[in-house]
Amino acid sequence: MSLIKICDVTKTYKGGDGIVEALKSANFEIAEGEFLALMGPSGSGKSTLLSILGGLNPPSSGKLIIDDIDVYSLSSERLADFRHEYVGFVFQQYQLIPYLTALENVMLPLAITSRPGREQREMAQTVLAKVGLDKKSHRLPNQLSGGEQNRVAIARAIVNRPSIIFADEPTGSLDSKTAEELLELFQALNRDGLTIIMVTHNQENLAWVTRTVYIRDGVLISNPQES
Repeated sequence: MSLIKICDVTKTYKGGDGIVEALKSANFEIAEGEFLALMGPSGSGKSTLLSILGGLNPPSSGKLIIDDIDVYSLSSERLADFRHEYVGFVFQQYQLIPYLTALENVMLPLAITSRPGREQREMAQTVLAKVGLDKKSHRLPNQLSGGEQNRVAIARAIVNRPSIIFADEPTGSLDSKTAEELLELFQALNRDGLTIIMVTHNQENLAWVTRTVYIRDGVLISNPQES
């Protein structure tokens, strides 16, 4: 069953040399429970596509349908609610607040909910345990390794129990051992039912996913050898 449908999506920007097509008439579907890699070289359009999929960047034309919801037809307020309910984001640079503890960083997405503070802390502690950091919940980001900071970012992304995780080059700044540990964690979350879409340019990461979609010059292709 398709959870996500991209329907004839195009994204253009105004550049110094005129109109730039970052994404060209993209059509594809993602099933619920997939761990999908979006693969392509720098500048290929993969991060643009990820931002559109995540409800952050409206397409110039076309539709994004998630769980039968026409995402970009929503009002700005309802779109924010939709993102909060459906998606979690993991970025390469983690984007942790440096003066907040790991626990407090993970609690941030819960701040706009009506849940009492005690429940918020319990939810954050639960996901920190899930990523193996329950004993480091009171450390600041600069007291954690890069891999541990990445795990905090993942815990923050899943604390609201979203249906979909979007990860933009999550292993880009990690050594090979830490990257493998991160991908093992993603795989475990996927087995638990999370749909994961990961942007990557690293061929080795493809061994961990259930399907790969390739993109080149804003065009989705079925095979990396296609011209």
